[in-house]
Amino acid sequence: MASMASSPSTHYFIKNHKKAHKISIPSRIIVCHEQPDKPTDQVGRRDIILRSSELAVVGAIFNLGGKRPDYLGVQKNPPALALCPATKNCISTSENVSDLAHYTPPWNYNSKKKKPVTREEAMEELIQVIKSTKPDKFTPRVVEKKDDYVRVEYESPILGLVDDVEFWFPPGKNTIVEYRSASRLGNYDFDYNRKRIKALRLELEKKGWASEDSL
Repeated sequence: MASMASSPSTHYFIKNHKKAHKISIPSRIIVCHEQPDKPTDQVGRRDIILRSSELAVVGAIFNLGGKRPDYLGVQKNPPALALCPATKNCISTSENVSDLAHYTPPWNYNSKKKKPVTREEAMEELIQVIKSTKPDKFTPRVVEKKDDYVRVEYESPILGLVDDVEFWFPPGKNTIVEYRSASRLGNYDFDYNRKRIKALRLELEKKGWASEDSL
């Protein structure tokens, strides 16, 4: 005997600075035949897979990766990474320390090392940690690398949302690394950017790095 289960329509709202799209995923009716030798939650797992596939298609159709901001990179006057927009989905070492929503302290890559490393060696340590650390299950992709600068795009596993993360080694004798992490879309990131940076820092601390606010 067949049993039928229906799930209500689900609405997804994707906002950017200029417009909002309302995406309606229609209800699905799942028909299954009773089979005692299969787990009772099989239908639920199949429904989750179907919805994940739908979300992936929605992300592709509406280009939820967003457009890369034109202001990324080291600014010229004064030399620094870009400040954050007013939205609460960005953190940057360039912000004023009094801006608790956006400020985050820079790193020092030689502060706790018994044997100091060069900038080039520190860069390799950073890239190694970036590629091996996925705290939010976003996929990191190094898209730009210079002697003093690295830009990484982090893409979400289902919708294809993209966050831009930059690292800059300022000139001079100081062994400091500035960074900026920001989501391309939305107004709030549920602390994804801050949690990602913290996860990277914890891994780098194993290599002798430290946050400047702990020195």
